[in-house]
Amino acid sequence: MKHQLIMPSTIDNLRNAIIDKVMTISDKESLIALNKLAETVLENETHDLDNVILPKHVVEGIKKGQADIEAGRHITFDAFKKKLSIK
Repeated sequence: MKHQLIMPSTIDNLRNAIIDKVMTISDKESLIALNKLAETVLENETHDLDNVILPKHVVEGIKKGQADIEAGRHITFDAFKKKLSIK
């Protein structure tokens, strides 16, 4: 089966085009190689996240959330779902 070259307009389109192609591969060795490539890429992306500098407003939001938790201003997810379903 020949694949048409797709010029994706977004990352999601590219990801989906790759997934579609991978789904047609039946050769085990090729799939093993692709899996190794994906693991390497994901490992490198994870390391890159260690060096991300968050914008000031995001850091402030995280600090406010942590302060709320420490002050007891929080509810469980189940309680939130229950409260949301009542309305």
